Amino acid sequence: MEKKISQMDLVKGFFTKNPNRNIEHPEVVDWVVAEWKKRTGEVFRDPDRAIRSLSQKGFLVKIAKGVYRYDPNLVQNKKLEDFTPAQKKTILKRDGYKCVRCGKTKKDGVELQIDHIIAKDRGGKATIENGEVLCSQCNFKKKNYNQTETGKKMFINFYELSKQIGDTKNKQFFEAILNVFEEFGVNGHIEWKK
Repeated sequence: MEKKISQMDLVKGFFTKNPNRNIEHPEVVDWVVAEWKKRTGEVFRDPDRAIRSLSQKGFLVKIAKGVYRYDPNLVQNKKLEDFTPAQKKTILKRDGYKCVRCGKTKKDGVELQIDHIIAKDRGGKATIENGEVLCSQCNFKKKNYNQTETGKKMFINFYELSKQIGDTKNKQFFEAILNVFEEFGVNGHIEWKK
């Protein structure tokens, strides 16, 4: 058995040996659990926590639920992820000192926040172009509504499957749901083909 290393270092090692590749959770977990057992003779109890922790610390980019990527360029530039006070002032001025979603201002009694359009944990950088003013309520909704991305992707998969197997009734159902996403402008960056 090899000298003991930390579990976090083992997970980091897996990703650094596989840079710039979107890796699904099970592949990482299977490898680190087997490798930990081989190296230490012990059971790796919670590899999921180590992966999430690395993502939260900015070492990994979260691509989608259960999919992560190690991008050496983003890790090296991690300090650039937070907006500077000067950037915040510029973004506030550009957006007219109001929430870009609901239009409320401080006079309406809301707290204004500078938010990343593309989230930090998805590789979003702290640039003026990637910043927007949101009230705290809209920012909260935005964070929680990211689950709609998962839903849209799921319905796209169902739609494609129903097309493949010739299930016309369910194809129409899934198409109707996807049209609602489009009608309300939800997750327009996720494209689907009719």
